[in-house]
Amino acid sequence: MKFMSSLDLKDRRLLLWSIAVAIGLAVLIGVVMPNENNNDNPMPSTYLSGQHGARAAYESLLRSGYNIERWERPLSELAATAGPNTVVIFARPFTRETEDINAVQQIVERGGRVLATGLWGGYLLPEGDVGTPKEFNFAACQLEAEGLDTLAGSGAVWMVPEATWQVGNPAHRTQYSCAAQPAVVEYNYARGHVVWLAGSTPLENGSLARAQNFDLLLNSIGPRDGHHFYWDESLHGDIKSEWGYVSGPTVTLLWIGMILLSVLIVFSFSRRSGPVRELSPPVRSTPIEFLEALGSLYRSAGASTTALTIAWERFRRYALRLCGLRQASVNAEELAAAIRRRFPNADPTLEADLAACESARLNEKIEPRSALKMIQLLHHHRQMLAQMAKTGGTPYPSATNGNTRNERPS
Repeated sequence: MKFMSSLDLKDRRLLLWSIAVAIGLAVLIGVVMPNENNNDNPMPSTYLSGQHGARAAYESLLRSGYNIERWERPLSELAATAGPNTVVIFARPFTRETEDINAVQQIVERGGRVLATGLWGGYLLPEGDVGTPKEFNFAACQLEAEGLDTLAGSGAVWMVPEATWQVGNPAHRTQYSCAAQPAVVEYNYARGHVVWLAGSTPLENGSLARAQNFDLLLNSIGPRDGHHFYWDESLHGDIKSEWGYVSGPTVTLLWIGMILLSVLIVFSFSRRSGPVRELSPPVRSTPIEFLEALGSLYRSAGASTTALTIAWERFRRYALRLCGLRQASVNAEELAAAIRRRFPNADPTLEADLAACESARLNEKIEPRSALKMIQLLHHHRQMLAQMAKTGGTPYPSATNGNTRNERPS
């Protein structure tokens, strides 16, 4: 019995060709269409199991007994029923709608707690004062604890910041920072509480188990008992921009065609398989040659005070960070007093050495040997502070009974 015997030969041939073309198009579309549930999708959605998804965090909260659910309806409905027991998580939301901003403000004013991440998450918050970072770094940064609240005691946290918080409001407490820029900010607003993260990295599948990232999430959303948690998915729509039209299977096929055309042109018109002659290797100085050149430059310019000022500023920032103080311009007396309060067993010569260094860096005619001696003093005190910070304020015996001030290199 022939296939489709009721059709003549031409009709059967046309039908078979149509089926073959349809199957070919289906396979091509399946290959070309992007898979949203892969590592290339940066959206921290609870439905995605890729590297940047947040499914692991959501399911971990469920298994830990948190009363949590996804929110996919308008935020105005959630704001109408919000109260002190409401906690909402906005993982990298995308909206600038006034209605959504007012809804978030209403949730916080009713006593709710809000956790938002990223640049757009900061725009969504009441009194949100976010901006783009001074320098973009696509590598993960280990945050430095800055605050004294419970959130700052979460432990080691890694994050890829995509925004920064403008410092200026004393009510906004910076709990963690990356490269001296706020990365985790916490503050109270009306009857509620707000926590902002510079990036969604601690919530993502690929980095949730790294260091204490999950502890940061738990401390950010607050206690479990007596609260209802909502993970917002209503603001995870398509990003609307002028470049949003330059996407999809058509553009992918266009790029493939251009690449094939370029390869064809290269193989059609190329006359040589390589360059006519080898390129000369670039001249690179070794590290020691660079240091010698930099030293001779300082020597010829008579810039000993510049080197001493750099060493002084680095020591000042390091000491203030160890003492848990805000970075500010302080003189030697104030800096020594702060260090002495934090480390009572510090070197007895600390005050005199800091005063001498401050006086020396203001002397534009200081000799290079004297400047070097001051820099070595600052380095010595920095090592002492680092040792005492590790031992809880008690210097090592080798640091107190070994080298004396007169035995340090000059």
